[in-house]
Amino acid sequence: MPDFPIVDSHVHLCDPSRFGYDWTKNAPSLKRTVLPADFTKAAGKVEVDRFVFVEVDVNFPQHLEEAEWVQGLALTDKRLAGMVAALPLERGKAIEAELDQLRRNKVLRAVRRLIQTHADPDFCIRPDFIAGLKLLARHDLAFDICILHHQMPNVIKMVRQCPEVRFVLDHIGKPGIKAGIFDPWRQHLKELAGLPNVHCKISGVSTEADHKNWTREQLKPYIAYTIDTFGFDRVMYGGDWHVLELAGTYPEWVDIVDWVVEGASDEEKRKLFHDNAIDFYRLDSAE
Repeated sequence: MPDFPIVDSHVHLCDPSRFGYDWTKNAPSLKRTVLPADFTKAAGKVEVDRFVFVEVDVNFPQHLEEAEWVQGLALTDKRLAGMVAALPLERGKAIEAELDQLRRNKVLRAVRRLIQTHADPDFCIRPDFIAGLKLLARHDLAFDICILHHQMPNVIKMVRQCPEVRFVLDHIGKPGIKAGIFDPWRQHLKELAGLPNVHCKISGVSTEADHKNWTREQLKPYIAYTIDTFGFDRVMYGGDWHVLELAGTYPEWVDIVDWVVEGASDEEKRKLFHDNAIDFYRLDSAE
């Protein structure tokens, strides 16, 4: 376990009494209200200094209301230092008005539009999606990439078209851990890591394995390869709570990541568990 307070780059909060989350029909245990106090309880002995809220695939068009709700939570809990809000970028330049509305929320640091849920393999490389992405750069807003591993080739094409946008890959690209699949995920990850404007979250790994029967030894090569490929300067810890609870507890996940990097230097561990999330999401910014 790290011997310093950590920064979590990926925390979900939700309130089904306010918002709709249709995706939870397939995961009913996740359809419950989770607030910062619940996160504190789940973290247990892990001290979390700051965290970033990441959108929870709320039903459209409630994404703007969700962002305002999270901004309100941030006023009462200073640990909530950043927000990754949902935005349907496939609307292209027409989405600029909604982006301006999102920017009124002071904790906004990035945008996410789920790619993993779209059957169209070209969803993220269509001209309007690229045009929407390019709007982020002028406001120094990043984009969270959430995909399944087989979608990586088109994501690489997407990133290449937007060199001015800062990207972070969520959940190490969701490799096929349950099936024991490494390739071509490894080759694609290496290609994506070769693009200097891409970072990666060490998050969401256990939930890609068998939820009841995974082992830390099974997860280790995926985590280690990702860190070796991106390097300690471009990886950041993410808890993926509360989705994480499908496959384990929060302290357990922190301990696994710490175990994988046990041979790393103190500086490298601090980058992974603290500094890189602050730098990438501009969490020290007063804006």
